[in-house]
Amino acid sequence: MTTESLPLTWIKSSYSGNGGSCVEWAPAHAAATGVVPVRDSKDPQGPALSVPAAAFASFVAGVKAGEFRG
Repeated sequence: MTTESLPLTWIKSSYSGNGGSCVEWAPAHAAATGVVPVRDSKDPQGPALSVPAAAFASFVAGVKAGEFRG
C-alpha cells in the first residue's frame, strides 16, 4: 500500500529541533499498514518516504541511543 492510497494525518517528530530540520510521520497509517510514511515538514507537498515499520523502529532506537550525533 502506498502513501497515496489513504488520507494521512501527519505529526512532527518529538526529536525535531527548532532549527528547521523537522521530520513528520503518519502513525495511524503505520499502524494500519506496517509502512511508516516520513516527510520533510518544510516541504509538505513534496515526496514522502515509505519505510517498513521494523526499519523505522530500528532508526528511532538509534536516534534515542545517540548513534547519529555528529
